[in-house]
Amino acid sequence: MTQIRAFHESPMPLFEADEAVVISPEGKLPSYIRDHRKRLRTRFLEGGAQAMPDYELLELVLFRAIPRHDVKPLARRLLDVFGDFNRVVSAPPHRLLDVNGVGEAVVLELKIVEAAAHRLARAKVMHRPILSSWDALLDYCRTAMAHRETEQFRVLYLDRKNTLIADEEQARGTVDHVPVYPREVVKRALELNASALILVHNHPSGDPTPSEADITMTMQIQDAAQALGLALHDHLIIGKARELSFRSMGYL
Repeated sequence: MTQIRAFHESPMPLFEADEAVVISPEGKLPSYIRDHRKRLRTRFLEGGAQAMPDYELLELVLFRAIPRHDVKPLARRLLDVFGDFNRVVSAPPHRLLDVNGVGEAVVLELKIVEAAAHRLARAKVMHRPILSSWDALLDYCRTAMAHRETEQFRVLYLDRKNTLIADEEQARGTVDHVPVYPREVVKRALELNASALILVHNHPSGDPTPSEADITMTMQIQDAAQALGLALHDHLIIGKARELSFRSMGYL
């Protein structure tokens, strides 16, 4: 299990010396920081996330974790390391903790944002007809898997009306491999009384082009499913910027 270092126990200084903020004896932030935070909150309430670049949206999240410091330098540093807002909030805790200025409180706030995003995306597809909610399904898969650093294999189980009844992680692997057992996939479908399947996995490299192993595994699951009267609707591979559909590419 990843060990999260407590915020107050960090052996490194929370901020570099040139980022230090002088707090008044009453424990108040300097007025310029208070005014900056107020402006960001107002802009977010009036214009939403579209009105804010990634570093400012990240600042809003960090305000809660670090209420008594200027968080702009840390927001910039996180974006320098991970690239964009999505990659920051989905980064593994141990990698976040490697960034100077990040402690338990920051990791907690970022993981809450990530969990909320996953739950909202999931709510748009669970117990709904998947084939008529395909864009929402793709959004959910991107949110849950596009920025993962290791491969994950999931199976979406559908009933006779193609309503999503279960979304289950079957396996996790390394950066370029995940073990999948076709027999277990179809066995679980029978347990759930499912009628159809959609396979989903990610490629941490960012390129969703299927490997020979991906194609072979898909064919094995399709054969096992057909033998039991189950339909395999698709296999989606999620990359960082795009996804690939086996059905659209003619593999199924």
